[in-house]
Amino acid sequence: MQSRRSRAEGGVVTLQDVATAAGVSLATASRALHGGARVVTEALRQRVTVAAAELGYTSHGPAQALARATNPVVGLIVHDIADPYFSATAIGAMRVAHQSDLLVLVCNTFRDPRLEIDYLARLRAQRARGVLLLASGFADQAYQTALHRELRAFQALGGRVVCVNAHGFDSDAVLPDQRGGGRAVADHLVALGHQRIGVVSGPANLLVNRERLRGFRERLRAAEVPVPQSRIVRSDFTRDGGRTAALELMARCPDLTAIFALNDAMAVGVLAALRDDLDRAVPGEVSVVGYDDIALTRDVRPALTTVHLPLEEIGEHGMRFLLDEQGTGTRTVFVPAHLIARDSSGPCPGTGRPAG
Repeated sequence: MQSRRSRAEGGVVTLQDVATAAGVSLATASRALHGGARVVTEALRQRVTVAAAELGYTSHGPAQALARATNPVVGLIVHDIADPYFSATAIGAMRVAHQSDLLVLVCNTFRDPRLEIDYLARLRAQRARGVLLLASGFADQAYQTALHRELRAFQALGGRVVCVNAHGFDSDAVLPDQRGGGRAVADHLVALGHQRIGVVSGPANLLVNRERLRGFRERLRAAEVPVPQSRIVRSDFTRDGGRTAALELMARCPDLTAIFALNDAMAVGVLAALRDDLDRAVPGEVSVVGYDDIALTRDVRPALTTVHLPLEEIGEHGMRFLLDEQGTGTRTVFVPAHLIARDSSGPCPGTGRPAG
């Protein structure tokens, strides 16, 4: 097992390497991976497939032959390009790439970790110059192992890797203060007198979601304001998901006075649920806070209180790291997050506290 890893990390992996590792002939390995007139048994196919995966073999002739050659292609890994968070960060990255006359491939994972790994393998096969991971990492250990293996193989062939948000990988990184933003929301709501606070959360396995929620709950715990699990409803980071989650949350806890949605798209859905479905006044009866400060937050009514991240700048930082090959070691830029108080948050009903 150790020799397989060493071979994969030490240079370009050939089909013969796979055949040797699997203990089969070159022809059998080719038929197992590429098909042909003669069909191999399922047991042999599985053995060859496992060997190829462990070695990091990519079935792409031109890519193997070119070895360490590169081309002017860079890849952006996003979860959902229709999400304003990703479209804004991608625009920032693409603006910098355009200045260097590079072709950008946007890879939309639909929050599927298997598809993310597949995209990385394809970018490696295409001899992409670099890859910028704009998408949040997943907490699943099997995913992290596969991700790191694929990124190491990409780097071994001369490709550059930059991560936005923590991925547990040793590379240049742009790190927004996700946990600090959660703390800022907690401070804001506590200052307004809120004690019964609910949360509309994103997927539990996304690391960014976990960091935002962790910072929020840690600061509330310090203020002795509990947020039990019953007041947290998970959704999918979409407007419709936020609306559905808000209805479930208010059905469970109708006396909530504030809701923190862990991204702005869900927060807009929360506003719609309170206004259109439940006839609850915002912020007179329930305050709402989002996260990211996407463009439309200033235009919804009431204008959304949210945590600001400079999304386009984050993408720009990441792409500049990708294109700048000077220096040794890894570089990190930390991006602060701060709360912008608008009209969707106000004093807890009955406290008489001033807004802001």
